[in-house]
Amino acid sequence: MERAAARASRVAVLTRPAGRNEALADRLRAAGWTPCVLPALAIHALPVAADDLPRPADHDMVVFVSGNAARQYLDQLARVGACTAWPRQVVVATVGPASAAGLREMPCFGANTTVLHPGDEAASHDSEALWEVLRGLPRLPARVLLVRGTQGRDWLGDKLAAHGVVVTRHAAYARSPAQWDESELSRLRRWAAEGVFPTWLITSGEGADAVRAQLRAAGLAAWWQRCSFVLTHPSLGARVPAPAGGAGQQAMVKICMPNDESIFQAFVAA
Repeated sequence: MERAAARASRVAVLTRPAGRNEALADRLRAAGWTPCVLPALAIHALPVAADDLPRPADHDMVVFVSGNAARQYLDQLARVGACTAWPRQVVVATVGPASAAGLREMPCFGANTTVLHPGDEAASHDSEALWEVLRGLPRLPARVLLVRGTQGRDWLGDKLAAHGVVVTRHAAYARSPAQWDESELSRLRRWAAEGVFPTWLITSGEGADAVRAQLRAAGLAAWWQRCSFVLTHPSLGARVPAPAGGAGQQAMVKICMPNDESIFQAFVAA
């Protein structure tokens, strides 16, 4: 049944962390695709002592690099008994509409919480786009708490600090390469043997590196070279296989915004 489905419809490998792929997989399945949920990275909550956990009220703005950063930070606050209503005077900022929508669904953020983010019309949803929003404020906040993972870009924090903002960087979680089990690898090997070349969703440089390492170890590096890719940022183009020579062997790369609607449209327009 799986072999027939893979041949009859296009195959999408969704590599976002666990819990982030299911709704998109359902939409793709309804559109005639065969989705394969295969997270590239595992998210690990980080323990933190109560005295070491920065509090929102001690800052003028809290910047979350993603919805996951917000969830992990709120969980940390809850574990130390400090998860109360969000201080009205503390502005929240994040990198795009999808992350902002996720924040507004969290019970900690009330209707009076100001959430800044690049709009749907922004050219990108990343640190650079958020900086354009922040630099348009009447004045920059004096104290910013930047919530992120243990790895990631420091560009926005450095930019704020260069403009006189006191920036506290807080790692709320860690990411590590997910370990695919033998059944998952067997499915990929079967597709490679059958000449099925999926389209892979890649949303981070660390995720791209993790996928490449696992496929190389499984002997599938050459097969990956012939797959196609949907990327959520132009910079990720350097982390996936470059187009190869030869008719019918060029890797197809599409760039889209990092939200389900844009990702879905990128897949179905292939």
